[in-house]
Amino acid sequence: MTAAPPLGAGTVLRQLFISSRPVSWINTAYPFAAAYLMTTREIDATLIVGTLFFLVPYNLAMYGINDVFDYESDLRNPRKGGAHGAVLDRRLHRITLWASGLLCLPFVVYLVVVGSPLSWLVLALSLFFVVFYSAPPLRLKERPFLDSLTSSIHFFSPAVYGLVLAQATWTPPLVAIIVAFALWGVASHAFGAVQDVVADREAGIASIATARGARWTVRFALACYAAAGLAMLVTTWPGPLAAALVVPYLVAVWPYRSIADADAAAATRGWRRFLWINQVSGFVVTLLLIWYAILTA
Repeated sequence: MTAAPPLGAGTVLRQLFISSRPVSWINTAYPFAAAYLMTTREIDATLIVGTLFFLVPYNLAMYGINDVFDYESDLRNPRKGGAHGAVLDRRLHRITLWASGLLCLPFVVYLVVVGSPLSWLVLALSLFFVVFYSAPPLRLKERPFLDSLTSSIHFFSPAVYGLVLAQATWTPPLVAIIVAFALWGVASHAFGAVQDVVADREAGIASIATARGARWTVRFALACYAAAGLAMLVTTWPGPLAAALVVPYLVAVWPYRSIADADAAAATRGWRRFLWINQVSGFVVTLLLIWYAILTA
């Protein structure tokens, strides 16, 4: 058997980059930045450091740890190896875990220094779920329903952290925004899990989709997206306009509402549309936030 070629620095960096899912970086950095900036109304060092943390280190930790502990499933999954994540060489597993921790460390130290005990708690919980979504002994991603909830926490907790760090005043409309964001996250994870039903079952990995089946899970995702839109209707103007943003997600997911488990991989087409819809939705949300900032200046 031919020995594997040695790993060069370029190869390691490239694989870590792929593993961090650069297409999804904005999905965690933006919620923190928007929440913090809309509360403080100023650009300061904490905004910059926090945004950088949730842009790269947080995503490397979240997805890198996942790629290490999902290795057996990823080997069987034909969509892995690009925007959907790396199939990490076994020799990179230890490097990925160390890189994830060391890259996060200086940012976390800074955020602890400038934060409050409550912000420490929120940050600690956010990182706890980042690690134990994939890592044993909890491995929450293999606990149906908790997997979708934990995945959602990955995305709305940076916003909650930004609000707490900036000492925001919690109001019913603000809570409604977080609830809508959480429902969006649950729906997005559930639909994303559908495409992996076959690979996960072959690897013995449980998920909401393997437990409930592809068809049920898609319909659950549709219900959560719809509920997220309804939650936005009770937010402060122009927030209710964001309720319309769930429509593209519903349109993208709807064709798979009756998909069979054996055909679940076909949902990857819908997932690719989901990635593009996120970019458009983020642009529209930015416009609405600018409008809100002008109205409340």
